[in-house]
Amino acid sequence: MIKLYSLTAVILLFFVGCTKKDTMKYHVGQEWNYKTRPGEENSIMKIFKIEEYPATGKVIHISINGLKMKDLHHSEGIADKISHLPVTEEALDKSVIRIKNDTRKLPDSLEMDGYSYWKKEFDKGSAGVFSIPVSEIVNEMEKSIVSGDYVE
Repeated sequence: MIKLYSLTAVILLFFVGCTKKDTMKYHVGQEWNYKTRPGEENSIMKIFKIEEYPATGKVIHISINGLKMKDLHHSEGIADKISHLPVTEEALDKSVIRIKNDTRKLPDSLEMDGYSYWKKEFDKGSAGVFSIPVSEIVNEMEKSIVSGDYVE
């Protein structure tokens, strides 16, 4: 009789585990349409890494393509992408509109280079995480580039 109860409990736990939905909204490889700056409506945001830190909580690492940021360091005077931005989940929640693609594709080398540099600085306490909407981050980065305060 005890074996029957144990077997029933195991079966119930199995079915509860199988029917539990994945509650995590964001996944590596997802591409999102987001609230862009005017003129960048075709810009796409991609998630390439998700981490959890005790002090900052969930950090979602993204890249953005399709930008039109003023940048005199580029031959055309325009930067069309940012290869790495560490953002909070709340910042993404304020930014995303709808998922465009969910390939779960792994990050490319440019994204990982940007991440590796950030991670070293973050571990030293010299880098942080953005908590404002993505379009505001892009605005602030462009202002910094134009004024000469930002160095690649």
